Formats: sequence, structure tokens, C-alpha cells
Amino acid sequence: MSTAELNPRPLRVSPFIKGFLWETAQQFGALVVFAEHRYYGESLPFGNKSFADPQHLGYLTSQQVLADYVELIQYLRSKPGYKRSPVILFGGSYGGMLSAWMRMKYPHIVQGAIAASAPILQFTGIVKCEAFARIVTSDFRASNPTCAKLIRQSWNTITEVTSNDEGKKWLSDNWKLCEPLKTAEHVKTLKDFLQEVYTDLAMVDYPYETNFLTPLPGNPINVFCRHLTNSSLTGKPLLLALHGAVSIYTNYTGKATCISTENAEPGLDAAQGWDYQACTEMVMPMCPDGVNDMFEPSKWDFKDYNNTCFKKYSVTPQPHRVCQQYGCENLSTVTNINFSNGLLDPWTSGGVLRNLSSSAIAILIPDAAHHLDLRESNSNDPYSVILTRKFHRYSIKKWIDEYR
Repeated sequence: MSTAELNPRPLRVSPFIKGFLWETAQQFGALVVFAEHRYYGESLPFGNKSFADPQHLGYLTSQQVLADYVELIQYLRSKPGYKRSPVILFGGSYGGMLSAWMRMKYPHIVQGAIAASAPILQFTGIVKCEAFARIVTSDFRASNPTCAKLIRQSWNTITEVTSNDEGKKWLSDNWKLCEPLKTAEHVKTLKDFLQEVYTDLAMVDYPYETNFLTPLPGNPINVFCRHLTNSSLTGKPLLLALHGAVSIYTNYTGKATCISTENAEPGLDAAQGWDYQACTEMVMPMCPDGVNDMFEPSKWDFKDYNNTCFKKYSVTPQPHRVCQQYGCENLSTVTNINFSNGLLDPWTSGGVLRNLSSSAIAILIPDAAHHLDLRESNSNDPYSVILTRKFHRYSIKKWIDEYR
């Protein structure tokens, strides 16, 4: 686990097209504007050449994105009736980071921001690189302690079973892998895939069925861990049970004929843009130790990370760039931002967990996963999420009243 992924999404697959934002806009009689991030979805500045080389990719930075949004807001305010209209930003995950940074950088343009599950502190020297994996593990352990124990045990079991061609074929056949395991590199790809699956399940451990990353049942970690309750499982029986659990993620609908390990998040066409950003400014170190978490140990090696990024994009990662641009410490002058974090969400590791000022508020939601408070209201929402949404609305009204 080298660095994290916070893939932005094209607008057509945004989970917020219908959600808290839309519900709140109706209450306030607001104009809703969805602005697609440059280099994602259809917003490709150089068309098919946008990802061709560093010269074309060089305009993909968070600062450029914020400047785009300023231009858009100023354009909208030039229209009759909108000149003095307050602007409130909403964002979850990386979008939440952008919302917070825009309020910090352009307080004269933006009157407030809802920054849900926004890990603005998930950077070198600010957050321990072990923290993310420990929260994922805590979620699985809370469902069933044996589940996390067997997952930790499974890494060595996979290595042992696939140590020869016969074992690779056995695992490929029994797991119905689309691409059979042939080499050690294929096995590594499988392990990376599993790591992403566990992380995704922690992120989207919502209390009802969703189709955010992939179709999933409600409380998917509980459903997953029902397959891993026998602490005596070892060897191939353990891997068969693990396959049953993983199928909750890979084939909940029952329509898949095989498991593809190439991408743990089906249908995302924005991965290349985020991968480039992770090689420039969004450097978020991760280093599970395999002792205090359920993952295979993986040290953070910046030199190796740098070499990989340079080989792919001819760029050098700048691990301190975000903190230099926006600040990661001494943020007491920040105002009018709600930082909401669901405590089931591993991105809480890099979230703002204490109030920064009297109006930059940290909201901790015990029973929520990744930006659940921004999703559409659901009868299964925990009471803590309902209260968070009420506080968001209260804050928005306060910011608007102060502006006017």
C-alpha cells in the first residue's frame, strides 16, 4: 500500500447528483451548479491528447482547478440577479478537500463550505502512514474479530498456495479469475486487488444497498465477514472461504462470470488523472505493518515511489506541496467550513477532527462511512447522520445571513 486513491468521478456517475445537496437547495431556493474537474469526464482540455505527455498533463493541479471554479462563479455572478448571491460549496472526499481549500484560498468569493470526508491532513509529516490501514482493520474487527484475523492470515496462505504452477492454477480456477495466475507479478496484482477491495468496503460500509463503486448490499462488511467466522480455517479451505467473502464485492448481482483483478473499482475512467495527481501533489503515504492491522506489511519508500512516478510521467512527486499551498497546521484563521467525518471511514485518518475556529467545525459521525451525510436521505440512515445534516443546514443559513 504505497499511496491512497481518491478518484474524482465524471458528473454522470456522481453520487451527489441526487442527495443532500439537492435536498438542501430546494429548502433554500438555490441554484445548483455541478462543475466537472478538468481532465476528468468530458472536461479534457486537449481532447485525446490530454494525457499524452507531461506538457499536456502539466495543467492538472488543484490550484488550476480552484481557479477554474473562481472563473465559473464570477461568470455566474455577472448574470442579472446573481451579483450578490452567496456561494456555498459542497464536496466529499477529494471534492471535500477542494471545497475546503477554496474557502481557505478565496474567502471573498465563497461564503462557506461543506467538506465531507475530506482528508486535508493526509500528507507527509502530518499523519502517520499506518493510520489508514488501522481504521480499515477496525471496521472488519468490529464486525467479527475472526474476520480480520483470517484476512491477515490469508496473505501468507496465498503466497504458499501460489508458490508453484499447480497452486496458481488451483487458485485461478477456484476463484474464477478472468486472467489466470502465471507469474509472481500476477499474484502481486491479486494481492493489490484484495487490498483495494477491503479498503473500498470500509469506505462504502453504508447501511443500505448502493452502487457507488460497485453493487453492494447494505452493511457490506457484515455480509463479507459472515464467510469468515471459523478461526480454524487454514490453507485452501481458508482461500475458498475468502473467495466467498470477496464475491460480495466482485459479484453481488450474480452476473459476473469471472473476477478481474485489474481494477477494483469497475467503470472508472478517471483513474489516469488521479494517478498523475498522486505523482505530483497528492502524495498520501500508506504503510500497513501487518501487526496492528490486517494487511500485508508494506513500508513507505519515497525513493521507489519517486522512481515509479518519473518512469510513468517524467515528474517528481512533491510531498509537501499541498501543505505549503493551503496549510496543514496552524489553521486557526479558517472560517465557515464544516468538516464532517464518518468514523467508519478510513479517510478519517487524515480528516480534521478538532474545531479549527468558532466557525470551522469538526463533526464526528460514529456510524457513518465515506461522506454518507452527503448522500440522499434514506430510512436506514443513522440518527447521527440525520443530526449532521441538520447542523449543515443550520450552518449554511448562518453563513448566508452573515453575508447578506
